[in-house]
Amino acid sequence: MPPLRHLLRLAASVLIGQLAVIGFGVADTVMLGHFASTASLAALSIGQAIYITMFVSLSGVTQSLLPTLGRGFGAGQPDAVGTGFRQGLWLAAGLCLLVIGILLWPQPLLALTGQARDATVDRYLAILALGLPAALAFRVHAALSQAISRPLLTATLQIAGLGLKLLLNAVFLLPEKFGLHGMTPLGAQGCAAATVLTQYALLAVALLQHRYSPALRPYAALSRWDWPDWKAQAHLLRLGAPIGLSLLVEVSAFTFMALFIARLGNTVLAAHQITASLATVLYMLPLSISIATGSVVAQQLGAGHTRAARHTAWSGVGVAALLSIVIGLIVWLQRGTIIGWYTADPKVQAVADHLFLFIALYQVFDAVQSTSAFILRSYHIALLPSILYALSLWGVGLGGGYLLGFNTLGITPRALQGAAGFWMGNTTGLAIAASCFAVLLWRVARRAPG
Repeated sequence: MPPLRHLLRLAASVLIGQLAVIGFGVADTVMLGHFASTASLAALSIGQAIYITMFVSLSGVTQSLLPTLGRGFGAGQPDAVGTGFRQGLWLAAGLCLLVIGILLWPQPLLALTGQARDATVDRYLAILALGLPAALAFRVHAALSQAISRPLLTATLQIAGLGLKLLLNAVFLLPEKFGLHGMTPLGAQGCAAATVLTQYALLAVALLQHRYSPALRPYAALSRWDWPDWKAQAHLLRLGAPIGLSLLVEVSAFTFMALFIARLGNTVLAAHQITASLATVLYMLPLSISIATGSVVAQQLGAGHTRAARHTAWSGVGVAALLSIVIGLIVWLQRGTIIGWYTADPKVQAVADHLFLFIALYQVFDAVQSTSAFILRSYHIALLPSILYALSLWGVGLGGGYLLGFNTLGITPRALQGAAGFWMGNTTGLAIAASCFAVLLWRVARRAPG
């Protein structure tokens, strides 16, 4: 199979699973937007922003398994792949212990909203904390399937999981429709409970795959018990900690945007949640290309094919950028229809219509920075990108967005005041990060032998 076609096939398989995963959050936003109050949707925005920040950051650390397992697979070392997987599970367990406390006691972060403590958000996060171990263990399973170029192993599970999530959401939000007349609609808390139940169901089926799937059996990943190997853990953390930091910077920029925008009222916050929800969905395309490209590059480097790795790297960046330009234009032209899918509130629609311009603009920057970052990790370059991310997205993106959004200097144009200022800052930060990453990738790939 030609290299580009192989890359696109892998990316399409990863995309299916990524869209199913992100569908969890989209389903919550859409169903609460139609079957609950604006206040409930606003509470979801705050709680979801905090949880996603924590979960994505931890998932980023586990992404160190992708280049590690990918190189083992490319070098034809199935035992090393299985051992790496077991160490990944220990890594995930340790990460859970670090974050569950934050989800159970989120008051310091919630205080940034400038609003009174919301017990609904507290309960929402406490429920999600119960599912974190299952969610991270499944991320380790997904890293293995992607590293061996078999992403459909998890993608099919994720599609089924989305179906289960939608059903459970409906039961918890509209119990009377299912004959549960004595049950009170649970709102955002019901969405959280549906997520947790689905996470454990996915993990249970993943364990069965390790026993019965011919694709996974050669690695014997769960055939024996391994205690933590501190040298292996140190290797994973040296690569994974900067990756997690990079994702923490990226996602926390959205988190703090939501926390600051909360000061502008529920209507503006609900519009921001809709915009952020679609932006996350669209990000799944370049993310899938990034994962596929990073996996193939890691395999080629493990096999010693550095010239092919370089060619694959730039093919992935180019395809991701081109497709994101096309999608950005479609979103801008169809923004009215898309916003209508989320909410019928005309005030929320009006604010969201203005914000959708920024989604259309930054798609290409998001594609370039994401793909370049994943490829750099395959070359075991992760620390410098995390520093560049912090400067771009926290310094320029969030800091500049705060100045624009709240007109701190008194010179912000009216069109960029409020939530639009935060989105403008974020777009600018992404453009800077994308430029830096592309230059860094060019230098690293050029210096690689071969």
